[in-house]
Amino acid sequence: MSTIVLKLSTEEQQKVHAYYEGVAVPTNAPGAIFMAKTAHAVVTSYKSGKVMFQGTEAEQEAARFDDVVVTPKVATKGDPLPADFAKMSVIGSDETGTGDYFGPMTVAAVFIPANKIDLVQQLGVKDSKMLTDAKMREIAPILMENVVYSVLTLHNDKYNKVKNQGWSQGKIKALLHNQAIKHVLTKMEPTKPDYILIDQFEERDTYYRHIQEEKIIVRENVLFSTKAEQLHVAVATASIIARFAFLSGMDQLSSKLGIELPKGAGHKVDEIAANILLSQGEDVLQSVTKWHFANTTKASRIASKKRMI
Repeated sequence: MSTIVLKLSTEEQQKVHAYYEGVAVPTNAPGAIFMAKTAHAVVTSYKSGKVMFQGTEAEQEAARFDDVVVTPKVATKGDPLPADFAKMSVIGSDETGTGDYFGPMTVAAVFIPANKIDLVQQLGVKDSKMLTDAKMREIAPILMENVVYSVLTLHNDKYNKVKNQGWSQGKIKALLHNQAIKHVLTKMEPTKPDYILIDQFEERDTYYRHIQEEKIIVRENVLFSTKAEQLHVAVATASIIARFAFLSGMDQLSSKLGIELPKGAGHKVDEIAANILLSQGEDVLQSVTKWHFANTTKASRIASKKRMI
């Protein structure tokens, strides 16, 4: 677990508070004026102006608010990469939305040839965890005009259906990654990438076991690595495009329900889910959520208490 401490102005602190408002939690820490918990980090803001980021993704979260934060090299797990891999022509794939109660799961695959690496970097591509949602909304459409890509969106109704059939999230992600990569390979024919890099969420054998019944399985020059978005801009670009698709899906659901849906799976999510449960019913809530998440039970409890008031 890493710890990063920034010294920020009052205005900068307020930006931090606003950014994490949806996952804010109560705090009794001495001197603390704000605390938030994401899936992989705890953010604590103090009267002194210091903001502390703790967790496995502390560096990424801190980098949102301080351009001079340098993320140290993180030890990755997975396949060894060839020399000068970052300069090669690569298809990268990544996913998002897997830890969000509301909204779809999205997977993107992107081909970045060696001669376009500088271009996408100039457009602002880096690890999506270091970019705000607003920045990704800005640059994703430009990237999509300049690269070969495929983005797949698994909406909640289909997600819940396959989960009820016993599919794990790992199996769902593996099938989507394989399909997105196939689409990109088809679009770029007869050109072939030097390598394909998948942001690793399963061991290689498990990944291929998940997709063993597929008619076409991409195996040639496929590499797996954790923190892959830091290893090649193709994965970083895929991460941004997948996030853009997820945000678009959230926008559509928010518009449909007439309420701005929060991201993540924190307490605010439970509260909003409970309100939807009370005002629009269980079927509606199920249609916009990953129903198996613990948030469903929490929202039901909150709704029950509100009914008794």
